[in-house]
Amino acid sequence: MFRPVRFKRQSPGKSEDGCAGFTLVEALAALAVAAISLAAIGSLVAGNMRGSRRIEQHIALVETLRAVETGLPDRASLTPGTLEGEMHDRGWSVDIGPFPNDYINPHAARIWTPQTIIVTTRSPSGGEVHIETIRLVKQAGAQ
Repeated sequence: MFRPVRFKRQSPGKSEDGCAGFTLVEALAALAVAAISLAAIGSLVAGNMRGSRRIEQHIALVETLRAVETGLPDRASLTPGTLEGEMHDRGWSVDIGPFPNDYINPHAARIWTPQTIIVTTRSPSGGEVHIETIRLVKQAGAQ
């Protein structure tokens, strides 16, 4: 026997359970969330790169500063004034001057005289690092 088949008529774009896909508003909301997330991640990456560049510059300046300080002449050769030069594309200067010692008794016998030494290094981009230290220099004629 022959039995007729009946078809259900559906409107276009709808399935039987009513969930055929995303609406335009849902797709735009998903794109907006993705765009905001990518912008935040990009900002974080850029900040980290700037920070690591600054740290790298600072370490290079400190290494140059230490090399200059290590190469300073011995105590007998230190004379007040300024020394300047360049090392590893970074300028450096050493300022040597008397240490302000107003609190020492001027009548006391002094064998050693303190000197202030300021070592400064400068990067090509303008960054600067300096260290201030004191060295004792033997007085001329002191034993």
